Amino acid sequence: MKQILTQITHGEILSREQTHELIRQIVEGKYNDVQISALLMGLIMRGVKVDELLGLRDGLIETGKPVDFKPYKVIDIVGTGGDGKNTFNISTCTCFVVAGAGYKVAKHGNYASTSTSGASNVIERHGVTFTADSERLRRSLEECNFVYLHAPLFARGMKAVAPVRKMLQIPTCFNLLGPLVNPCRPDYQLLGVANLNQMRLYSSVYEKLGIGYGIVNSIDGYDEISLTKDFKVKTNYMEKRFRPADLCLPVTRPEELFGGNTVEEAAEIFDSILENRSTESRKNVVLANAAFAIKVIEKDKDLTACLSVAREALESGKAWECLRKYVELNK
Repeated sequence: MKQILTQITHGEILSREQTHELIRQIVEGKYNDVQISALLMGLIMRGVKVDELLGLRDGLIETGKPVDFKPYKVIDIVGTGGDGKNTFNISTCTCFVVAGAGYKVAKHGNYASTSTSGASNVIERHGVTFTADSERLRRSLEECNFVYLHAPLFARGMKAVAPVRKMLQIPTCFNLLGPLVNPCRPDYQLLGVANLNQMRLYSSVYEKLGIGYGIVNSIDGYDEISLTKDFKVKTNYMEKRFRPADLCLPVTRPEELFGGNTVEEAAEIFDSILENRSTESRKNVVLANAAFAIKVIEKDKDLTACLSVAREALESGKAWECLRKYVELNK
């Protein structure tokens, strides 16, 4: 650790192999909390680089519990969080719309840290029991196109640094790792980020990982396509700024995206959308995100067609049926 800390204080960039090994050693208990704290603070102050983030990601996946969904090609839809907007569960709703449209979705998530309700909160509220059992997970994916991977059941490395992160009380490089450590290593990912610096960082990471990706950011700071302002999308094959009107959708007022004050309120909003009885604004935001998720999987499909596929999945009841089937399989 002394050599690593010396390199960081001298402004040197660690290799992917070095940070990979660091995670292995942290999980094995070779470093105390003071050493881990110094490491995290050094990376915060200098700023984590692409290969460093990749190495940390490699180490977390290697020391965690793997999941194999081959031969299926799955997509994960997730936001980095931390945008401070307390929106409803947009990415989780989007997952069920995309699954309802016939695509395989493997969402990796956790309880809320900065909002009222995270993905695990709203899913657990439906009576779901989280599991890491491979057979149950595969059955869920096969029978309803959706599976949920509750992060604490899979990432040992995250548990090893949790006490230090809690004591520091500020974001660290581990906040960036959540979207990258889905244990099934999805073939596709739609990621929402809160700023363009994160978009650049993650796009470089995805290029090296070689997966199909889409990164979205609303210019007013949402880590989703919020439709409140213009938004930017970057994928393997394009980078473009869009307006809501480009999707023939109206601009949404920020207050219309409020996620509620309790998990119960968040779950009711969630259900109202998937049952197609929500406000048009909430529905439109989910459809917009679903359209781009489908576009990530089917890059040659016209965006208007992607939106039509998403709309049909929601309005026909397929998305709601997907949720009902998922809950039934996972109680």
